[in-house]
Amino acid sequence: MADSGPRDTGGGPGASAAPVPDPEVVPRASRRTYTSKYKLRILKEVDGCKEDGEVGGVLRREGLYSSLLSTWREQRRRGVLEPLGKGRGRDGKSAAEVESDGLRAENATLRRRLEQMEAMVDVQKKCLLMLGLAEPAPRGGS
Repeated sequence: MADSGPRDTGGGPGASAAPVPDPEVVPRASRRTYTSKYKLRILKEVDGCKEDGEVGGVLRREGLYSSLLSTWREQRRRGVLEPLGKGRGRDGKSAAEVESDGLRAENATLRRRLEQMEAMVDVQKKCLLMLGLAEPAPRGGS
């Protein structure tokens, strides 16, 4: 007698069904990456292991292979894992450079305003001359 219906897995009426894992396989697995800080922490912990089996326990707990320890030790020996003095990118400006840049920008703004004011005064002088309310300024000469 073949039964083609769903089977009872037990657990009674109030049991919740366990979620079914996704059977799809990722087309390309991504490699794990480790920071220098993490590598140094693990190496320090492993270097402190004194008893048999302690290193294996650390590796199992962290999900690492012993070959990684060899690679990381070599990187540490070459100085690759040492923290860098500065980050990537452009260097920041010193306080004097920042102040200097600010003063240059302020100077340029003030020069533009001065030119505008001089143009306004020149227009006012010409208007007064046209209305006959002022006399031309004497020109300097010898």
